[in-house]
Amino acid sequence: MHPPSDPLDSLLDRWHETPEPPQNLTTEVWRRIAVVDNRAERPGLLARIEAAFSRPSFAIAFVSACMLLGLFLAEVRLARLHAERGAQIAQSYLRLIDPLMDKPAVKIASNQP
Repeated sequence: MHPPSDPLDSLLDRWHETPEPPQNLTTEVWRRIAVVDNRAERPGLLARIEAAFSRPSFAIAFVSACMLLGLFLAEVRLARLHAERGAQIAQSYLRLIDPLMDKPAVKIASNQP
């Protein structure tokens, strides 16, 4: 017994027929290849940057370097703030011990003729 005929069978049979390629197919392919090559060979900073960042290893190294630089700058800033805070604490301690330290020196006016 034969299975029932599927209406898609005739469509699938026509799909396997390949049409003839157009006459100018090879010239169009080579033209597109030339356009891509020209784009890759264009000199300029933007093209070089784009080429560098298209490599995953460089992109990962760049992002890592930026993160490390940011952490380093944050650490430098915090160290400076801690040093300033330490100086303020030392000054307040000295004022607590010697309250006359902040008072301006009293000038004695001399009476000269």
